[in-house]
Amino acid sequence: MRHRTKLRRTPRALAYAAGIALTLGLIAAPAGVATPQRSAQAAVQAQSEERFLEMYDELKTSGYFSPEGVPYHSIETLIVEAPDHGHQTTSEAFSFWLWLEAQYGRVTEDWGPFNEAWEAMETYIIPDFQPSSYDPSSPATYAPEHPQPNNYPSQLDFDAPVGQDPLANELQQTYGTQQIYGMHWLLDVDNVYGYGECGDGSTRPAYINTFQRGEQESTWETVTHPSCETFDFGGPNGYLDLFIGDEQYAQQQRYTTAPDADARAVQAAYWALTWANEQGNGGQVAETVDKAARIGDYLRYAMYDKYFKEIGNCVDIDQCPNGSGKSSAHYLMSWYSAFGGALDGAWSWRIGSSNAHFGYQNPLAAWALANVDALQPDSPSAVQDWTTSLDRQLEFYEWLQSAEGAIAGGATNSWGGDYGQPPAGTSTFYGMFYDEDPVYHDPPSNRWFGFQAWSMQRVAEYYDVTGDERAGALLDRWVDWAMSETTINADGTYQVPDNMTWSGQPDTWNGTPTGNPDLHVDVQSYTEDVGTTAAYARTLMYYAAESGDTEAQNMAAALLDGLWLHRDAQGVSVTETREDYNRFDDGVFIPNGWSGTMPNGDVIEPGATFTSIRSFYEDDPAWPEVEAYLNGGPAPTFNYHRFWAQADVAMAMADYARLFPEA
Repeated sequence: MRHRTKLRRTPRALAYAAGIALTLGLIAAPAGVATPQRSAQAAVQAQSEERFLEMYDELKTSGYFSPEGVPYHSIETLIVEAPDHGHQTTSEAFSFWLWLEAQYGRVTEDWGPFNEAWEAMETYIIPDFQPSSYDPSSPATYAPEHPQPNNYPSQLDFDAPVGQDPLANELQQTYGTQQIYGMHWLLDVDNVYGYGECGDGSTRPAYINTFQRGEQESTWETVTHPSCETFDFGGPNGYLDLFIGDEQYAQQQRYTTAPDADARAVQAAYWALTWANEQGNGGQVAETVDKAARIGDYLRYAMYDKYFKEIGNCVDIDQCPNGSGKSSAHYLMSWYSAFGGALDGAWSWRIGSSNAHFGYQNPLAAWALANVDALQPDSPSAVQDWTTSLDRQLEFYEWLQSAEGAIAGGATNSWGGDYGQPPAGTSTFYGMFYDEDPVYHDPPSNRWFGFQAWSMQRVAEYYDVTGDERAGALLDRWVDWAMSETTINADGTYQVPDNMTWSGQPDTWNGTPTGNPDLHVDVQSYTEDVGTTAAYARTLMYYAAESGDTEAQNMAAALLDGLWLHRDAQGVSVTETREDYNRFDDGVFIPNGWSGTMPNGDVIEPGATFTSIRSFYEDDPAWPEVEAYLNGGPAPTFNYHRFWAQADVAMAMADYARLFPEA
């Protein structure tokens, strides 16, 4: 165990040191500034479990859940980010809910809510899709990706060679079903769009999707559409021919998983099992934990190239070898997997993803699925797959760690989404090409510090559980960098990184970290965002619990107290200025000659805008502020309450009480 006591001397570190010293009473307070009489960490620990329970109660009573008991993305309805409405929800929100209930079970010894949350997940966001036909030797028809929405629809290429799906038969034999046990990523909880389920127009929550048209398609340029396509809405072919060019269109279902969310569900189940066992209550969560092992079995689809092509130097769909066995597995947590099929059962398909972002990796979940008996999946090859994945994920972090310590974007096995040729000299990882911003570019996918905090928090949990020095070495450098970019002021306010830019690239991976002297990060802006700060504080505290780094512990404590300064009637929140809301007027590409309608009658045709096909926003109570901005007024400000962020703040409080009981 390391006990790191060296002082960081960057300007932001000095600001932090002065702030914490003031809080501890080690330096004199400026005139007019009150000085607490006990340490920041003692103050936090004494209150943190009570704070957790207080926030937990608010999450259950303040409008975060629908009448069906489904967590909304946010209390507020007018909010546009990955979901394009606040009363949608994501698999991310469900996974944070499970994690929150695991913490609640630890604190109260009541495991009913944890089991009930998993049951709600099965009911509402794991599709009960049972295809009657699937051929693992021909898993999907190839359609190249394109950079811009106006490059779509993308023509299906029935002659392009694709690899074999090595998981389907094993999963069928293990579970006796063709259902994929994984969460679809997006639900219209209140059925705001009006699709309902499979064309009925009324069932809620309803499965929907948005992103379909390349790396430059931002939320503002999407056409939200139903996951079950019955041609009842949109044009003559529903919405299919906006995305895919085909000779004949069939009614069908299509679902997409977000592997980071499914892995987080496994992570939550690991902690529920651990804490319930410590209480002698392991039997109360045994059935749910067994289901988590099953979701981990199917999560392996995220380890595979999109079209099951061989991993490494895969250029040209016709020339890159087809995968067989596990040769198409990169063993990382990729951006998605997806599945679907015709409503009449005539055909079905499955794909993995060629793109891996460091922010989606979860070494704790991989370790648990490989090593914890109750979480080991039943399929014969699953434990070995997760053992390999754990090692590969840690290598991925090592390969992508910048000279400063932050983690760069990721890698792809399909350059440009069409197995193109990358620029000469592009660095590689097991033959996959370095990608500064995997998957999406508007905004750049590795600009947000939140991915750093989310992902490294998992590394820190893994480090705390296992003591693995590879994780410790990654965190030593990352924590130094992150703390050097953090300001904590004498009055308890704080600033953490927000947006970043990148330059250079990592060295080609040869099995040993090089320090990447040519890969650099620069922090462009700072924030008090409560969700990002909570995830960051949790990273620091798990790291400190294992390493003994008191500076990291002190900063985590100060951040928790800073978060509590933003307390309001519904949780914690800071004011956000949404300059990006000028994009409510953004055009949405619709091909010439295409015409259709949304369920509410909004016309979909060339010249459509984000708002014109979402006219329901004009009835939102918050719309006048946006409308004034679009008419030349100031950018609107909002105090948002995102479910995941509130849950993360609450859990940060609970974590501190558990990890530092003597503080």
